[in-house]
Amino acid sequence: QMQLAESGGGLVQPGGSLRLSCTASTASGRTRSMSAMGWFRQATGKEREFVAGIGRWSAVTDYADSVKGRFTISRDNAKNTVYLQMNSLNAEDAAVYYCAAAQGYVSDFRVAGKYDYWGQGTQVTVSA
Repeated sequence: QMQLAESGGGLVQPGGSLRLSCTASTASGRTRSMSAMGWFRQATGKEREFVAGIGRWSAVTDYADSVKGRFTISRDNAKNTVYLQMNSLNAEDAAVYYCAAAQGYVSDFRVAGKYDYWGQGTQVTVSA
């Protein structure tokens, strides 16, 4: 069973930056490259929402309008890891961030149901 482990969350001041990481692994140590990988977030009292997605070879990416120009998604297939660089953070970015991975082709990164595996989430708090 594939497991996703996020890291890098924490407390940051408005205008600050954080880099989230998510690594895919199995108990056996054997992993296969995931197709699409993405980041979603859920703020308190709100529904989970799409943040960013990336294709297998990093040729295609997609971002929610609210984070375009501030967040950058990237991946390292050799490490089975996806990253989310978050700059110019504001209070509206505070949420639990979840990474997701899909085994098969995903035509729309924004659809949560297309992903097969999910991480447990990492908290991002933005406060002065």
